[in-house]
Amino acid sequence: MAMALMLSISTCFAEIKNAKEETVHIYGNCSICKSAIESAANVKDVVQVEWNKDTKMAVLTYDEKQTNQDEILKRIGLAGYDSDKFRAPDNVYAKLETCCQYERAAKIIAKIEASKAVNLAVEEKVVAPILETKTEGEHLQLKEVFNSYFAVKDALVKTDGTLAATKAVLLLNSINAVKMENLTKEEHSEWMKVMKDLVFDAEHISETKDAGHQRDHFTSLSKNMYSLIKVSKQETPTYYQFCPMANKGKGANWLAKENIVKNPYFGSKMLGCGKTVETIN
Repeated sequence: MAMALMLSISTCFAEIKNAKEETVHIYGNCSICKSAIESAANVKDVVQVEWNKDTKMAVLTYDEKQTNQDEILKRIGLAGYDSDKFRAPDNVYAKLETCCQYERAAKIIAKIEASKAVNLAVEEKVVAPILETKTEGEHLQLKEVFNSYFAVKDALVKTDGTLAATKAVLLLNSINAVKMENLTKEEHSEWMKVMKDLVFDAEHISETKDAGHQRDHFTSLSKNMYSLIKVSKQETPTYYQFCPMANKGKGANWLAKENIVKNPYFGSKMLGCGKTVETIN
């Protein structure tokens, strides 16, 4: 078992280039905390965090050319968990499950502004000025994220890789601008599950003008957007559509604002291929 564990850890670390390892103190109580802390911090091929609920210590392994300890701890703070360096927003801490509300340290540590999210997985050269999200209602919190996704989809319908890359940068910014403390409980729970994968796929779409490669990532991007939109109240219906020919014949889904099929995987070659399989109200 020990050998298997060491091999597993080595495999995780091997995926991270320019790896730097640090050990830090992060406050929390239980296995729920462990899941939330690691989900908030971990980014595929960029950050791997292992938190021990008994010692309250976390091992941070990260690509030091893409991120740093402060960014990781701020992301964890925005999920509600203090470290010796940063204090989580009080209103985010207050929303933690009762079993997760650890005793907060009395010493003075820098307080994170809840309105400033930290994007770990996107290099600075990709990030344009952060978009402002509407906060007049919780149901609008994710509106810019969904609208940016639809813009990427429309660009792929046109098989315009350049436009898709540009719209993907806006998608990254809208993800970065989400204020997690304003999400509903259901939205927050799902957001913590899919956020890092949304960033991963949007980043890859933004870094290439090859529509074929963009479509590969659009498949998983759509899958995670679907699970997110299912728990988010929307002003108008969203249509979940499916093409059996996409993804090398395995089939693939996407979301659309209209019931008419406009296939983002084939564009003009097979524009009408597919059907609506679910209407999300």
